[in-house]
Amino acid sequence: MSAARVPEMPERARDAGRTRTEILDVATAEFAARGYDGARVDEIAALTRTTKRMIYYYFGGKKQLYIAVLERAYVRIRSAEREVRVDDLDPLTALRRIAEVTFDHHEAHPDFIRLVSIENIHHAEHVKELVTLVDLSGPVISLLTEILERGRAEGLFRADVDAIDVHMMISAFCVFRVSNRHTFGAIFGRDLVDPDRHDHYRAMCGDMIVRYLAASPPPGLEAEPDSERLGAPNHRTRPAPERRATTRTRRRIDRTT
Repeated sequence: MSAARVPEMPERARDAGRTRTEILDVATAEFAARGYDGARVDEIAALTRTTKRMIYYYFGGKKQLYIAVLERAYVRIRSAEREVRVDDLDPLTALRRIAEVTFDHHEAHPDFIRLVSIENIHHAEHVKELVTLVDLSGPVISLLTEILERGRAEGLFRADVDAIDVHMMISAFCVFRVSNRHTFGAIFGRDLVDPDRHDHYRAMCGDMIVRYLAASPPPGLEAEPDSERLGAPNHRTRPAPERRATTRTRRRIDRTT
């Protein structure tokens, strides 16, 4: 028996999907570059193969278009996180993998970082509306909670940190690297997204999370004393105050004899 044919999507439906995607692509770039107030629907229409009237037909208005842009941007990172098959990984590796996925996503989607920055300027005005329609936090928090619980059951993770703490730490590193690239580079002379340092920073992100959460240093990541790691003097070998005083006294005696 031959397999049943899957009905083809009507050409009109395919065109509608392509048009909507094209509008979102252009709108994402415009909002990321100019902000919500600076972006113009007329300009977005001019950069697509459609009209302002069609943009309003698909999305309803500028505000709704902007919220649709935000929704797609957040859905993409949540989808990337869900693609990690954590059940096949030990907790330490799973946590590192989530950090690496976030690291890779944020580097590949700088417009997402700009949109987040813009929303913070506006005190999350539009994200507050979006979260009433779409669950933006549940998937990643559930994923991290599952990993943390498995790790604690195995005695690997400390107990005083929750999934939101972990998500904040990962985001802090990955967002900063992209959002502050230009100011950081101007001040310190280092490009944080330099391809030659990509692997270094990617490993640093994972190490930071794993080291902090570990109940004891994981194999191969035993922390060195700060004085040894940073090349600083070992303060524990400094003379005690009484000893230094005795040394100064002895020097004065030598000069007078």
